[in-house]
Amino acid sequence: MTKSLPRAASTASGDRIELMSTFVRIVEAGSISAAAASMGTTQPTVSRRLQLLEKQLGLRLLKRSTHAMALTEDGQRCFDGARELLADWHAFEADLRGAGDEPEGVLRVVAPHAFGQAQLVGPVADYLARYPRVSIEWLLHDRAPDFVAHNVDCAIQVGEVSDPNVVAIALADVPRIVVAAPALLRDRPVVDHPAQLAELPWLSLRAFYRTEMALSNAASGERHRVHFQPRLATDSLYALRSAALLGVGVAVGSAWVLNEDIAAGRLQHLLPDWQAAPLPMYLVYPHARYYPARLRRFLETIREAAPAAVRGALWSS
Repeated sequence: MTKSLPRAASTASGDRIELMSTFVRIVEAGSISAAAASMGTTQPTVSRRLQLLEKQLGLRLLKRSTHAMALTEDGQRCFDGARELLADWHAFEADLRGAGDEPEGVLRVVAPHAFGQAQLVGPVADYLARYPRVSIEWLLHDRAPDFVAHNVDCAIQVGEVSDPNVVAIALADVPRIVVAAPALLRDRPVVDHPAQLAELPWLSLRAFYRTEMALSNAASGERHRVHFQPRLATDSLYALRSAALLGVGVAVGSAWVLNEDIAAGRLQHLLPDWQAAPLPMYLVYPHARYYPARLRRFLETIREAAPAAVRGALWSS
């Protein structure tokens, strides 16, 4: 006759996936009581799971007091690893069950502020219409994301990717052009060579150029580097455009955001035969063994939409 394990021994070897999931929920919720409420269970149950996980690992994961809770150093490492482990496990489980093509859950995406505000909300809306069980946190800033610290699933990044620990899929090149307001050019000689640009006041977009700009002639292959001290430096493409419209200085910016102003006569395209190097745009996400369906389908949507978006075309599903 097979002897059954005592209840305590059975519990001590309990479901580690469940324990890890509970721990992650505690950290994300900010407290044991908040985690219990979000999980639909009791505070004592969540506390017992945390204690059991700490006992199994032989580590103290949280520093707790009456009014505060913080991760220990071991707890931070456990949290980072557990979150990645759980993401892989859920994707693997979904694939085994044949549910890999049914996206669900929350997707956290970082996109460049201007591009994500103007050109990519359409594709995001289309994606959400196709997959009603997915929600998106659409985070707009121009810094390279910290995927672990900020729990980010993927990012759309303009400019070269230097992180060797991520997958970077080339989407498109973003054309850049030189513009200025007609008022800035009034009573000045016609600009027909980049050397004359150094005589004008300049604006700079700090992420991509600060005190110099290289231009190439598409027909002749000639290159010229313009050096300047900007009257205004900014990290916002929209602020760069606004300053250019007000006649503060010459600007080099993404063609998609400037073409309408050129067509309306609010800005003048300077030296159209000379080009600044286009900026590469990538879809970036961490390496993993399994990717959830919500991420795979989102990658497909953005890869389809990106070429038209950088030309300034509006998305239509």
